[in-house]
Amino acid sequence: MPFSPKPQANSSTRPCGLSRTHKIGLGGLEFLPDLSGALYAPDFKALLVADLHLEKGSSLARRGVHLPPYDTRESLRQLRAVIAAVKPERLIFLGDSFHDGEARQRIDAGDLSELRALTGDFPTIWIAGNHDPEPPEDIGGGIMGEVALGPVTLRHEPRALGDGELEIAGHLHPAASVAQRGHRIRCRCFVADTRRLIMPAFGSYTGALGISSAAFAGLFGDYHVWMLGARAIHRFPAGKVR
Repeated sequence: MPFSPKPQANSSTRPCGLSRTHKIGLGGLEFLPDLSGALYAPDFKALLVADLHLEKGSSLARRGVHLPPYDTRESLRQLRAVIAAVKPERLIFLGDSFHDGEARQRIDAGDLSELRALTGDFPTIWIAGNHDPEPPEDIGGGIMGEVALGPVTLRHEPRALGDGELEIAGHLHPAASVAQRGHRIRCRCFVADTRRLIMPAFGSYTGALGISSAAFAGLFGDYHVWMLGARAIHRFPAGKVR
């Protein structure tokens, strides 16, 4: 499902705010990373969010791992804060928005109402992920396997790219480490080269996977990372991070 570009318009625990200094270029388009881990495509006025994993807390509880059961509520609150700050005109979720096939049945009624309110405010697309290959159909929006923003394909899992192909994906929950003043700092990050961008996970309980992991092997050429610090986004070349 391709989209055409539109003219560009001028107290969360996880801060939000589009970077004023960093832009990630892909296929002649510019994408603006947000401190929350969301990504804004100004040419399409679209907010991209990867790996919410709603109801992961209740899934862990069923297996005896007891955490505060408010991850869905917190993730939705953070998402609402980003939307209020960025003011997009459409939402695109890049898969694994729900942690498993029974997550919809476990969502609190108030959280479900908030989710439906969000999708009622904006045209919304849910890209299917490996955790939610069949996203719920009663939460608003449409369900797709992948979406095209101009020359860039949005999908859940990164794939082998043919000549001229470009993609933005989630799935891997990237994080990077950098040495600063004798200390090693680890943060969630965006990671991209000239053909592919992988987004960090947005959800409250999602965790992160170091980009030196074998899961990232062969995905990138000469890449950079955009690390999500406490108050700002920091860009580093591949040689500076682990």
